[in-house]
Amino acid sequence: MSNSVNAINEKYGIREVWARNVQEEFVHIRSLINTYNYIGIDTEFPGVVAKPLGDFRSTSEYQYHFLKINVDLLKIIQIGLTFFDSKSCTPPGPFTTWQFNFKFDLQEDMYAQDSIDLLQNSGIQFQRHKEEGIEPADFAELLTTSGVVLNDKVKWLSFHSGYDFGYLLKLLMGTRSLPSEEAEFFELQRLFFKSIYDVKYLMKSCKNLKGGLQEVAEQLDLSRIGPQHQAGSDSLLTGRVFFKMRELFFEDAIDDDKYCGHIYGLGPAGWNGHTNGNAENIEVTN
Repeated sequence: MSNSVNAINEKYGIREVWARNVQEEFVHIRSLINTYNYIGIDTEFPGVVAKPLGDFRSTSEYQYHFLKINVDLLKIIQIGLTFFDSKSCTPPGPFTTWQFNFKFDLQEDMYAQDSIDLLQNSGIQFQRHKEEGIEPADFAELLTTSGVVLNDKVKWLSFHSGYDFGYLLKLLMGTRSLPSEEAEFFELQRLFFKSIYDVKYLMKSCKNLKGGLQEVAEQLDLSRIGPQHQAGSDSLLTGRVFFKMRELFFEDAIDDDKYCGHIYGLGPAGWNGHTNGNAENIEVTN
């Protein structure tokens, strides 16, 4: 199944990136970023394995520490980036999406078994990740110098993306752990990713839209390209959902003061008034 999934990905414009070709693929990305500065993002990670202990002042604080303890303990498996221009067009040429496959060892690294089962059934090649995966430090260096981050002109398109940006910040900072305080996390987020549109957050203002990414896409009559639960396909679908929502619900003009920079489930604006730090309220997408 793994080889057939690779073939399907590249047939539909999703470039598979491993340690051997990561540098050359960033050359292509650097050539795109000035024009195709709307970036759909998704990550795949090995689930959640821990819950934070202690007293928390709010659901928002609990949710951040829930995210932090798991991002600190676990390693990223995939990152998907899809490039669009301001009118939702993707670049010409064979590839519009890059799927970065990271070094991950099922014998050494921590994971939740149900998440690994899901990813394996979706075509993730864990033996290849072990042998050919990208080293996080190498990716971080290339990403930092690519023009993709630390760039005020880039617009990030995401779906319920606390974990996506949590893992990215951990990579970029080269640290083993995220900041202790949520406020510092948001400061780093604004530094590296100034403009974020979280589709799950936008859905608060979209009547009748509900559910996860796949369900929302179906409600908008958008079909998936590539396999579900792989970061490349999910990043492409996230971007397409954003532009369709912008057209149908926001008259092609989103109010940045109201929507930009908010991550669903994090920060006071990310919640619908919940104040009880209860683990049962926590939703994780992967």
